[in-house]
Amino acid sequence: ALKMQGKISLKHIDFAYKESKPIFSDFNLEIRAGESIALVGETGTGKTTLVNMICRFYEPAKGVIEIDDMDYTKVPLKWIHKSLGYVQQVPHLFQGSVLENIRYGKLSASDDEVMEAARLVRADEFIQNLPAKYDYSVGESGNLLSTGQKQLIAFARVVLADPALLILDEATASIDTETEQLVQEAMHIVLSGRTGIIVAHRLSTIRQVDRILMLHKGEIIEMGSHKELMRLKGRYYKLYMNQFMQEVAEEELKKEV
Repeated sequence: ALKMQGKISLKHIDFAYKESKPIFSDFNLEIRAGESIALVGETGTGKTTLVNMICRFYEPAKGVIEIDDMDYTKVPLKWIHKSLGYVQQVPHLFQGSVLENIRYGKLSASDDEVMEAARLVRADEFIQNLPAKYDYSVGESGNLLSTGQKQLIAFARVVLADPALLILDEATASIDTETEQLVQEAMHIVLSGRTGIIVAHRLSTIRQVDRILMLHKGEIIEMGSHKELMRLKGRYYKLYMNQFMQEVAEEELKKEV
């Protein structure tokens, strides 16, 4: 089978859940193969809808979506979903060992491959400190691990599955600063060499992506790298500064306790 390269084109897209309330009309976007983009904007601006259309969970009412220059309604859905990695805000872990949970990314993987994937995203560091290391049982839906640790396991899965297209619904969960650093680095590692689309909540995590798209009511109102958008001093800048100030204030409060 043909390997997906991950180039995505949205051409003249219309989409609405209810006919009276269109979310997108005549929307256009080109994503280069291997490019990482982050979608930013308040709730209801179409970030999740856009992702769902690209994954073909929904199809547009009008317009064409192409993957690798092919109309994606003309290729097998299985081909799309096989080349797709999806990391949710709270990664889905099941009762079982750390090893089994990572191997879920590729069931045929050897123990060595699983551990290699964990090392690559630096999940290995916390796993080595668990009582039974890779055989440690993560508990009911992973409740014996922290949110950050679950994220790292989800990233190790992605490395193992090696999808051409990666969707990250970036965690808003307050990950402690130490793990956040690791999660950010891991995110960077899993994005390299594949097309990545991040639904971003915490702007501090997306400073390194290739392009940030600020969405408002189904339209791209600002677009560029973090540096470019900060220089623009528009919507993104305001949002970023607000979040930054909030985070600084929270850190200050923690110190006083």
